[in-house]
Amino acid sequence: MDVRWEEEGWERLTGRAGRRRLPVWDCTVGLVVGDESVLLIDPGSCLREGAQVRAEAERLAGRRVTHIAFTHGHFDHVLGGAAFSGAEVFGAVGLDALLWTGREELRGDAVRHGLAEAEAAEAVDLLVVPKHLVSGEWTLELGGLQVLLANVGPGHTRHDLAVFVPGERETVFCGDLVEESGEPLAGPDATPRQWPAALDRLLALGGDDDALYVPGHGAVVSADFVRAQRATLAARFGVSET
Repeated sequence: MDVRWEEEGWERLTGRAGRRRLPVWDCTVGLVVGDESVLLIDPGSCLREGAQVRAEAERLAGRRVTHIAFTHGHFDHVLGGAAFSGAEVFGAVGLDALLWTGREELRGDAVRHGLAEAEAAEAVDLLVVPKHLVSGEWTLELGGLQVLLANVGPGHTRHDLAVFVPGERETVFCGDLVEESGEPLAGPDATPRQWPAALDRLLALGGDDDALYVPGHGAVVSADFVRAQRATLAARFGVSET
């Protein structure tokens, strides 16, 4: 285990990838380090948090963060994006329009969940929206490592993006399609009846039972956990298994 990652409060998953569980909302931030470029997955809930994440990530990577992937558009996953000036931002197709038109709703949701009004307003004023929109799959070359961005939704939201990282253990960053620290949250923007199919697509990305699945909130889980959560959601939302 890499002590330096531990000292920064990060969990190293493989030689190329790791993650951090942020305080308050237990939101996962992912980091994937290539030979030339660095991808950060979900930059936190506000500019203050984003700036802290950027400083830690760039110390670990030894170079600046060049790419950001939003797994979906909830405030705790996107409002830190403006702290990463110059990074190329990716999201599922349609997320750009949703964020532009839903800025006030995003601010209100952040405040309702406990983010200070001033921080929420600042982050929304400087909101970064994805320039690169993924409709199917997008292969991202980081230098010595190709990462796959996959539009696997709808499910938790209408714009769910997963990140697949190959390596000694395949790693799938799932966003909030998978949650370990609580029950999966189906808010007003969820598509519940299609959520189990989105988890099938995650499992197909992972490929085998040895893969690591990184939830949006909570501890890293196995394929068996994802299958069990899929069965729970299918029963909850009346989705046939056939």
